Amino acid sequence: MANKRPVFAINWAEVDSLVTGCHDNPHHLLGMHESMDDVYVNAYIPGAESVTVVSKTNKKRYKLTSDRVPGFFSVKIENQNSFVYYFDVVFGDGKKKKIVDPYAFEPVIDPIDISKFNDGIHYEIYEKLGAHPCIVDGIEGVLFAVWAPNAKRVSVVGNFNAWNGKMHAMRRVEYSGIFELFVPELELDEIYKYEILSKNGDVFMKPDPYANATELRPANASRVADLSYDWTDEKYYADEHNTKAMNIYEVHLGAFKRPGDGREFFNYKEIAKELAEYVTDMGYTHIELMPIMEHELDGTYGYQTTAFYAPTARYGTPQDFMFFVDYMHGKGIGVICDWVPSQLPMTTAGMARFDGEPLYEPADARRSENPRWGTYIFDYGRNEVKNYLISNALYWISKYHVDGLRIDSLASMLYLDYGKSYGNWIPNQYGGNENLDAIAFLKELNTIIKERFPQCMLIVEEESGWPMLTGEVSSGGMGFDYRWNTTWMNDLLSYMALDPLYRKYEHKKLTNSLATAYDENYILEFSHNEVIDGKGSIVDQMPGGYEEKFSNLRLLYGYMMMHPGKKLLFMGQEFAQFKGFNENSEIAWDLLDFDAHTILRDYVKALNHLYKNEPALYAYDDQPDGFEWINATAANESVVSFIRKSNDKKETLLIVCNFTPVPHEKYQVGVPHPGNYKEVFCSDYEQFGGDGSKNTTLKKSKRAACDGRNNSIVISLAPLSMSIFKLQ
Repeated sequence: MANKRPVFAINWAEVDSLVTGCHDNPHHLLGMHESMDDVYVNAYIPGAESVTVVSKTNKKRYKLTSDRVPGFFSVKIENQNSFVYYFDVVFGDGKKKKIVDPYAFEPVIDPIDISKFNDGIHYEIYEKLGAHPCIVDGIEGVLFAVWAPNAKRVSVVGNFNAWNGKMHAMRRVEYSGIFELFVPELELDEIYKYEILSKNGDVFMKPDPYANATELRPANASRVADLSYDWTDEKYYADEHNTKAMNIYEVHLGAFKRPGDGREFFNYKEIAKELAEYVTDMGYTHIELMPIMEHELDGTYGYQTTAFYAPTARYGTPQDFMFFVDYMHGKGIGVICDWVPSQLPMTTAGMARFDGEPLYEPADARRSENPRWGTYIFDYGRNEVKNYLISNALYWISKYHVDGLRIDSLASMLYLDYGKSYGNWIPNQYGGNENLDAIAFLKELNTIIKERFPQCMLIVEEESGWPMLTGEVSSGGMGFDYRWNTTWMNDLLSYMALDPLYRKYEHKKLTNSLATAYDENYILEFSHNEVIDGKGSIVDQMPGGYEEKFSNLRLLYGYMMMHPGKKLLFMGQEFAQFKGFNENSEIAWDLLDFDAHTILRDYVKALNHLYKNEPALYAYDDQPDGFEWINATAANESVVSFIRKSNDKKETLLIVCNFTPVPHEKYQVGVPHPGNYKEVFCSDYEQFGGDGSKNTTLKKSKRAACDGRNNSIVISLAPLSMSIFKLQ
């Protein structure tokens, strides 16, 4: 445990550097040091009246003296080799304490780990940096390690040392930018920060970028956490999950339900049971959580992350969130988490200017600042930053068993001029606006995750139209699994918001999406983005009176479910919440006291279960063979008809949608095969709030040409309705 050297002498200038809080390698001075046939023991313990070093083996005691500098103690023990020891300390107030010297230990982090981190390829760096309970030389404690290459000195501070940055100064690991310190006998759940002395002499505290847990906001200290958990989801992974059918319920955990008992939030464990029961009953296959990584401000919904490795303390501990995922898996529900490598907040609680200089963000403000959101952009070209983000994604998949990650606002990463005015951005080396470092980072991210966790879904939101986001990296693509279809969403909502009288003039907004439906692997989403920032709710965007709004909404959801692509709906929209999203209260469950809202929820539930039970609606989602138009040109009637197919002819579905409030008693529609067709679903059924479909009998096809088909049927087409027919 000693630092060996042939000669040792106290350098009092070094002592002065230590006590003034400027020393970046206190192990060079403190601890036990061999010198020829003797050993020196030095300690810096402010407030101590006396310090005695005690041998753990033979209990011999040697009193240290403090002659020149208050708090600095030293003793020379002649004719003695190094030995394992601890301090008996008596403080000025008479209190006594046994202290295991944190400066008695050799470096813990392996040089190979450091080299891989500096090269940007240490994908489990979260096992080394941060705060990790461990045993060193038989002593239990916590290893702290942080990357702060521009700092002059870094200390660990917390309640255990009265937040005194002179007490636990860390060792600078040469040529790495890393500081580390093993603090013996420190327990789980201790809160801590890093006190940093910057190059310009500023002293400030920062939470740990690699913290596994934090305090509950508004406090923001990091917390020493236990990440052990006995997982029970082996069966979930062993079962043959039908990932072709994917219908996602997007959730903000804090606003899904509130306790109502004086507490602000449910715990992860409590909300898991509430949410799983609801999602299972409704027929969703997955949930997607708005960011649960720790964040400072509720109003950012989690999208300005301050602690990327910590589930927010709003809802409990890391083990509580592990239980949440485990419980969902036990109910057969997949868990997708929003993940935000596109920005970091400028607040002191985050990583901005972490060691007094730009570190995780580029130095040039024209590269580092996102004026649209008032945040910083990560420096994707810096090895250690890239390593931080890639290992963070792997951390959530490995430690928390999440089934997918969705990257928010990819465009802000891909474009150097995103949200910036002329002259306030720097082109890339070829003169373009593409962020080449971000592109390389994303390709590496997706490649590494697919190598290690091929079952994990990588989903992206990108509104600019960047091509081949779900293409293979080896073929020039970006490597994502799915992409939100924002163009489809915007076109359809714009179309549905029109008075039905004018929809015929915008008919292409209904049909254009099929021309590009297979360019990418799409998720059709009506997400939180559609109900924030004063947009109201989706039902509120529908035209007409109360009943007509609900008819339009049923038609909208029906058309969405029939359209190729996976599905996503934000919480509250399944029962037509009228108000927009408010993170400070639960969704408007009280609306279910009214029949119209309960009936709509039951309609969405029936639609969800229909989707899961009809392979034609998902089997060929990513293949053009799964869709075929019957008639896409009936603009004057605002009617579209098409079929969805699987590899079994018997599973083929014929869908007819009427986007006007005008009924058609005898509407002729072409059919793919001759035979008898039965209406198996209609949005106008009485139990769904409609007038009742009149297609109660089988519709026998006749050899009468229509829609370019040799055979056709005649149906009753209700106003503002979606009907599904199946060959019997």
